[in-house]
Amino acid sequence: MIIAHKIALDPNAAQESYFARACGTARFAYNWALAEWKRQYLAGEKPSEASLRRKLNSLKDEQFPWMREVTKNAPQQAIKNLGAAFKNFFAGTGQYPQFKKKGQHDSFRADNGPDKDHPNAVEVDGKRVKLPIIGWVKMREPLRFCGRVKSAVVSRTADRWFVSLSVEIEHVPPIRENQAVVGVDLGIKALATLSDDAPPVESPKALRRNLKKLKRLSRSLSRKVKGSANRRKAKVRIARLHARIANVRGDALHKLTTDLVRRFDIIGIEDLNVRGMMANGHLARAVADVGMSEFGRQLTYKAAMTGASIVVADRWFPSSKTCSDCGHVHAGLTLSDREWVCEECGVIHDRDRNAAINLMKFAASSAVTACGEEGSDVGPVAAVKPASAKQELRHEAFAYV
Repeated sequence: MIIAHKIALDPNAAQESYFARACGTARFAYNWALAEWKRQYLAGEKPSEASLRRKLNSLKDEQFPWMREVTKNAPQQAIKNLGAAFKNFFAGTGQYPQFKKKGQHDSFRADNGPDKDHPNAVEVDGKRVKLPIIGWVKMREPLRFCGRVKSAVVSRTADRWFVSLSVEIEHVPPIRENQAVVGVDLGIKALATLSDDAPPVESPKALRRNLKKLKRLSRSLSRKVKGSANRRKAKVRIARLHARIANVRGDALHKLTTDLVRRFDIIGIEDLNVRGMMANGHLARAVADVGMSEFGRQLTYKAAMTGASIVVADRWFPSSKTCSDCGHVHAGLTLSDREWVCEECGVIHDRDRNAAINLMKFAASSAVTACGEEGSDVGPVAAVKPASAKQELRHEAFAYV
């Protein structure tokens, strides 16, 4: 299994300057390759990621000698990323690649050799990491996983630098004795409502709580002269606030998903149409503040690590409209109805709790499918589970895992 650990760096001024130049080189290589890809395609040629890397290498010394100042992985990996972006675009899972802009998602990558016999460009020693050319850089914490470091991705968020270390480890999902089943209903008012008797998990509402401050900082930025030092400082303050909002939201999601995979063997969730909900102008900001897609991503990889199973109900499954006692479907239920009375049995239902119970029952009835080899789509069910064979996962690991 390949697992990643993202750690904050504590670089000095020279190291920060090198990181900025390496990010700029990677961004230039990506944009150059994208422009060349478009030119070759319009000329009737067949561009490819490998041919673009070879062409850049042939032109580097003559036209772009400053690329030699940073690790060769920075431009090469940037073109590989472009190839992956086009692959996703042709597969229908991504949009057409766009040119990168300075200051947005700045990053570069350094790789180790294909096996342990090759010299390592990236090494870790306690609370420091060795990167190509620049040497040892201080980290805020040591690497949490024991294994062979395969690569390092250095990135910038606001005015802070981070390194994401990909580590190859031997991992066997534990044998779970607890066979508990739970249904999870995500919402806007409460982050998640479980099918057990536990109170709903409150949402931190990170964006909503900081919206006034964000508006104030944005107004302050708009008054600054373009190109001035004060404008750069104002941009950093806004970037820090956005990073804090994202961290608060991610902290809540990591705590929730880790608690679920540790306590329950089978977890029932819905395949929510997040893009459709974001199209609603009245709900878009609140939906984005929850992080529903990120919840599904975290739950998937953590379930694979812990041996838990996920049963995903189709987005048309009437979890909120179905009575969890008698099975009657209340077709007239609206979004504003937080409680409703079943016309058949007279039971009063809390909308979110009722949906969670129905998802729990759905997951329990689909337990055979959820535990089958590699999972499969049967009817309205999509089951996600760790396969029985060795697999590779790539994700960010945090303290809650």
